[in-house]
Amino acid sequence: MTSVETLDAGPVAALGALLDSGAPVPAAGDVLPPLWHWVALPRWPASSGIGVDGHPRRGDFLPSIDLPRRMFAGGEVTFHGDLRVGTEVVRESEVVSVEEKSGRSGRLAIVTVVTRLVDAGRDDLLVDERQDLIYRDAAPSPTSFPDPEPASAIAPAGPPLVAEDGGWRFVTDPTLLMRFSAATANPHRIHYDWPYATRVEGYPGLVVQGPLSTLVLAEALRLVHPDRVVRRLKHRNTAPLFCGDPAHVAVDRPAPDTAPDTAEMALRRPDGTALAGLTAELATLTSERHQP
Repeated sequence: MTSVETLDAGPVAALGALLDSGAPVPAAGDVLPPLWHWVALPRWPASSGIGVDGHPRRGDFLPSIDLPRRMFAGGEVTFHGDLRVGTEVVRESEVVSVEEKSGRSGRLAIVTVVTRLVDAGRDDLLVDERQDLIYRDAAPSPTSFPDPEPASAIAPAGPPLVAEDGGWRFVTDPTLLMRFSAATANPHRIHYDWPYATRVEGYPGLVVQGPLSTLVLAEALRLVHPDRVVRRLKHRNTAPLFCGDPAHVAVDRPAPDTAPDTAEMALRRPDGTALAGLTAELATLTSERHQP
């Protein structure tokens, strides 16, 4: 699938308002922070092509897989050049592999999508990206359903990153999830439709978007290293986070055998359970390059 698209300033401003981290929000001509192209290149599916779960029906770009649960599992991004707000890029995406296997929770399929972003004017490769999507069997039909939270308990909670000793609290609420789904053109119902998430897919509540957890880690990295440039970034989502559940963002110490210009970020539950992780290869920000 190939298309020519503009790095849209509107969703970029929306993400800046959503994160509300105090870091500068890129404007027209500025370099996008790492992973913000997920928001700057939204792709809304036609209403006639949406399936029961809110995602586009399978069999067009993504393969026809008869497993209902879809999860964002992680990937890797290499930044060869700068993505600037308002410029045109050629997006080339393809499904490169589909691997089916059996796990402890039943059947699953791993779908790998590779995307290249190329400067539309100069034909220079700017971004090379791999994303892994996991499809799983449905959960057993619930015999009882969780009670909805009282309205006072799910009111908007403010900025999602709240500084605390050793890192940040990651605070989520339904409004945050709705705004992120809108900014990223993501109609998956598990993120905003509580009855569907709990009664059809069997989750205990709304599911925090995997890309949102990863972008929060990338934003924390930007706050810690405002004078560095990310050249390569690996990210992985290992367990779901549910709306309103406590989680902590921390700066991890890289392993002794890693390169000196490596940074690691982690999202964990209070008991230490890993939810998501990010490893970045950094370079020094030069005077010729301006990023917010």
